[in-house]
Order: sequence, then structure tokens, then C-alpha cells
Amino acid sequence: MYWSPRGTPLLTWNPRGDGQVKTETLLEQVERFPRSPGVYLMKNRSGKVVYVGKAKNLRARVRSYFRAAGDGRLQIRFLLPVVTDIDFVATDTEKEALLLENNLIKEHRPKYNINFRDDKDYVSIKLNVKARYPRLTIVRRPQKDENVYFGPYSSAYSARETLRFIQRHFPLRSCTDNIFRNRTRPCLYYEIKECVGPCVAGLTTDEEYQELVKQVTLFLQGRKEELVRELKDKMHAASEKLAFEDAARYHRKIQAIEQTVEPQKVISYQFRDQDVFGYYRKDGEVVMERLLVRRGKLTEAKSFLYKDQVLPDPEILASCLEQYYLGESFIPREILLPFSIEGTTALAEILNERRSGPVGILVPRRGQRRNLIQMATKNAELALQQAHNREEKRLGALAQIQAKLHLRALPRRIECFDISNIMGKEAVGSLVSFLEGEPDKTRYRHFRIRTLSTPNDYAMMREILERRYRKAIEEMDLPNLILIDGGKGQLGIAEEILRELGIGEPDLAGIAKSRLQEAPERKGKAWSEERFYLPGRKNPVFLPPSSEALFLLQRVRDEAHRFAITYHKKLWGRETLRSPLEEIPGIGSRRKRDLLSRFGSLKGLQEATPEEIAGVPGIGIMLAREIHARLHAAGPGESEEAPVRESAAGAGLSSNGDR
Repeated sequence: MYWSPRGTPLLTWNPRGDGQVKTETLLEQVERFPRSPGVYLMKNRSGKVVYVGKAKNLRARVRSYFRAAGDGRLQIRFLLPVVTDIDFVATDTEKEALLLENNLIKEHRPKYNINFRDDKDYVSIKLNVKARYPRLTIVRRPQKDENVYFGPYSSAYSARETLRFIQRHFPLRSCTDNIFRNRTRPCLYYEIKECVGPCVAGLTTDEEYQELVKQVTLFLQGRKEELVRELKDKMHAASEKLAFEDAARYHRKIQAIEQTVEPQKVISYQFRDQDVFGYYRKDGEVVMERLLVRRGKLTEAKSFLYKDQVLPDPEILASCLEQYYLGESFIPREILLPFSIEGTTALAEILNERRSGPVGILVPRRGQRRNLIQMATKNAELALQQAHNREEKRLGALAQIQAKLHLRALPRRIECFDISNIMGKEAVGSLVSFLEGEPDKTRYRHFRIRTLSTPNDYAMMREILERRYRKAIEEMDLPNLILIDGGKGQLGIAEEILRELGIGEPDLAGIAKSRLQEAPERKGKAWSEERFYLPGRKNPVFLPPSSEALFLLQRVRDEAHRFAITYHKKLWGRETLRSPLEEIPGIGSRRKRDLLSRFGSLKGLQEATPEEIAGVPGIGIMLAREIHARLHAAGPGESEEAPVRESAAGAGLSSNGDR
């Protein structure tokens, strides 16, 4: 529960503009704060939380914000003019305050707090070791259970690539438990040697399978040298027994591991798991560099850039660490910091519990650990330089776009629209937004076409533009440039909509894809240049073929196309993969699940007799006969396990615009 000490009248602004009335009133509030640990929330005139902080002593900490000379922190100059109220939540311990602060920052996303957005990028690989025949799966959130988790991986793609490698060379089963239990013969993965077939008796033994599990564990733990030594021993033993096929199989595994795993430089001879943080600040911009060291080897480096920062360095670093490690991230044995921060004792206590072992949060002054800090700090400085170079390049491209397309303003924010449908079915629109040349995915939008079921790209474009900009008028949220994926026809629709809505500020342009046309000089056909259509101009505008301006606009258009196609395929896949069971009266999601659980798949259900189907709880003989008749009318071979039929979607998939 929040408590706001309002023993004084409602705050008023000092007519002289010196802030004296407001500051005295806030100080009177602060004098009623307890001297216990807790969290404080600073609010502006509209009641919005603009800053969240924690303290061992709430009163002492918040009072320090108002001392004339006692607190020289930069953010005081920015915070005090906007803060009109301060609430607090008292806690029993500093540890509780740290956890509460992290939750409140996630909830309110205050303007002056660091928003460390990284935990959602990571996935882990789970090995269900308690199963008789374990398998690997990708998970977002490792649980505190008996399973073994490997990672984290910086993207789901890298985790999937790892699983593909393992499946080729260490063929564990990949099927779900339901399918595994109901198998009577090996699947295709066994035939292509990507599974040893534990589902069928006699194809492998428990000992052979557990040997594979052990090898996979060594591989995922990064103990590649140990794994290669073990495989070489097995290869030599097989050769001595004249089992040359087995020896060749081990040799292929060794080659694959050595070719796939790049040699990594040992940067720490303590061979521990360490997270190393570097920090660099210049002119209000902060870069935090994180090096992941696993078993003494550098496995990943990642930079985090924060602009317009007014908080002091220790608070920025502390906030990043708390948000990162209090998420679902991997917790190493050591965390190395470039300078001291408050709250490390409470943070270490929490991490010790989550890791089930000691975690050291250290500020090294010399030696190898200090060298790692210096490496991370140098990388942070270089990352800021590279960010500036990329920004200059993007701004140069935006200036070229403004000049070449005769825009009234620099197109800092660009919104691009595209349509995707198959003969009007499952028609969708997409909106992507780029801010200063970079995707702003928080503003991406999908639109399901509501008014049409027949193909009409112009009417569909009209619908999504009207829906987007009718709302934008109310929120005063307009881009600098509206880019339409299409030619003069689609551009004309956009002009008409903006005119009807009374919107005159954004510039408009249409981008028409290049197309194959006759090229006499090449004695054949060639791709034309990209064409840009502008309001009031009959002929298209062409940008220089290798210009940054063209590359940026193509990137925006291609992103809108990708976003539309992806959503369309998702909807189309749902429609084309609907189970025949869903068409049978009396079969809901629960009965469907029970049937598939009993028979393993739709194919297994098709092969069952009505009497066997009636053995499922809740399925009577009459309904069982109906199910049997419907499934055989649908034809054999249709399976719940069927992949998305991309050929159906890809064959006639269209996206609006001149092609």
C-alpha cells in the first residue's frame, strides 16, 4: 500500500517561478518519512510516476535530494522541476526494497529510470533428465525443478541451430511424450538417422541412449575438449575391435564438433563463469558493455546504449544489474563491476538463493579481473563511437530522402503500410514504424480487414489508413512521412483519406517495386529501378541505385512486407490446419484433446474402430460412430502433426503494390 503524507495543502506553483513554495512543501512531506528501508516514488502534476528509487533510510535518502550543497547529482536539476508529490512504501529489509523497486520500475516505466530491456531476448535449452529417454526443448523461463537447463542463448534462432546440430550428430528423440508413448514403429527421423528410435523395442538400449545424453550434456556445458577426448577414446577402441563403421561414426562426430565450435581464446585462467561489466559515459550518453565469460572463455559481448541520461553512474549501473539479474537470466559465479554501487549486499543475497550457491559481486582493483574490466570498458567506448557513426549515416540517409523526394521536413519518423491476402481471404494490413532510420517495433501494428472478403487492394488500403489516422488525430500522433507500398493508385487513396480527415502535415510517397522489363541493350529482360510516386507529380522519382536513401526506404518497405506476410501466414495456417474433429458436433477442445491423447495423432484415431473410440471417457458409441464416419470421409493421411502448408500460402500470396 502506498502512503502519501499530505499534511499540507495541495501543492501550488510559485508565481515567481523559483520553485520555493513547492520545494518547502515536499520537504515537509519528507520529514514524515520513516528511517527504515523502502522504496520512494516521485510523481509529476498529473500523478504519473517519473522516478522510483530505493533506500536503506527513506528519510535520509529523499532529504538528500533537497540539500543545496550536499547533493550534486545531475538528476536533481531535472527531477525537482517536475516532481510535485513523493510516495513511499516501507519494507522490512533492504532486500525487500530491492525486489519491490524492480517490480515498480517494470510496472510504471518511469521516465528518469533506466529501462533495461534484455531479459526477453534469452532462451534456454531444457533436458528432462528424469525421463527414461530424455529429450531437449527450448524454453523461455527455466524453472526450479529437477530438469537440467543450458544457456542462456541470446536468441531463439541460435538455440534452434544448436538443437539441429545435436539432432544430426547426437540423435536423441525429439517427439512429445504423447506421440512417443503411442508409437508402434519408428518415424522418419529414425530413417534419416536423426533419432535412435527408443520408441520401438530393440532399436537401441537404455545404456546406449544414456551415453548419448552424457555426450549432449558435455557439449551443451561447453566441455568440448573433454567430449572430443572421450569420442577419440571410443573411436580407437572401436578400431581395435575392427568395428570400423562405429569408428567412422565417432570420427564424423569429432570432425563436426571441431569444425562447428570456433576456437575461443582463454581470457581467464580461473575457468569460472563470470559476467564482466564495462561502463563509458560521454555527454549524457551511457554505454554499458557486458562480457559473458564461461569456463574462462569469452562467449558473448553485448552493448547497451542509453541516451539523455541524468542519473549518476552508480545508480545507472545498479539499476541495470538489478533488472537484469532479477529477471530470468543465468547467474554466474562472479559478477565483476568497474566501480562500487549501493545495494550489492542485498543483491548478492538474492542471487545466492537463486543460484543455490555463492555469487561474488566484485570491484577488482588489479590483476586479471581488472584486465577484464578494462577490456569491457574499452569495448563500451568503441561501441559508443560506432553508434555515433551509424547515427550519422542514418541522418545522412534521411537528409537525402528529404532532398530527393522534396519533403517538407526531415523524415525522422516514417510509417509504411502494406496489404497481404490470397484472393481476398484472411486479408491483413501491416504498419511498421521507423524512428531516425531504425525500426521502432513498439509502434508496429497488424490490421485484420473487416469490410471486405473479395480482393480489392485499394479498398483494403483505404480501410487501414482510415483506422490508423482517425485514431492518430485524437492522439496527435503523426509521422513525418507516410510510405505506401504501391504505385499511383494506392498513393491516391492515401491522399484522399488524409484530405477527408483534414490531415495536412505528413508527407506522402508510394514505393513501387522494380519489375522485369525488356532491356534491348542487354538483349533480354532486366529489373527496372525502384519507382517513387509523389502527390502532384505524374512521373515517378528515381533514387541513385547505391544511395543510402534508397537502401533505407527499401528496408522500410521490405519490413512492412515481411510483417504483413508473417501475420497472413499465421492466420492462413490456422484456417488450413483446422482439424476435421472441429467439424464434428459434440467435439469440443477437451474431447479433442482426450482423443488425441489416447490415440497419439489423428492418423491413429482414423485407424481405431468405433468400439475403441467409445472407450475414451465421455465418448458414447453413437458419437464414436460419427467420429469414425467423418474421419474416413475426410480421407486417410491427414494428421494433427502436419506442418504449416506454406506452399498453399506461398503460391498465391500477394502483397499490394505494382509488381
